Amino acid sequence: MFRRAFWFTTGAAAGVWATTKVHQKLRKLQPDSLAAQAADKAVETGHRLRQFALDVRAGMADREEQLNDALGLRPTGEVAELPAPRSHAALETPYRTTRTPGRPGLTGPTGNEDH
Repeated sequence: MFRRAFWFTTGAAAGVWATTKVHQKLRKLQPDSLAAQAADKAVETGHRLRQFALDVRAGMADREEQLNDALGLRPTGEVAELPAPRSHAALETPYRTTRTPGRPGLTGPTGNEDH
């Protein structure tokens, strides 16, 4: 008898639980509920985009400050003396421009004309 009562109660509880879940899902799929969910997602996306824009602006201001410091610029528009230019050997061209009789052009590092 107890076994039958146990299984009857378990079945009734499972039925109530399943019915409740089905009704919740059906309520979520109603047009009004879908519209509200879409509006909530749009608002959330708007907040995220706004936060992203604020982060970008803060990053731009930080980078501008770093560049001003590196160039010696003052925020009031006064320009400090720029640092001396640095020599970059990698940027110097290894080619010499020379004129050969009858053919203008570049010569390579060995002095031979490039063809």
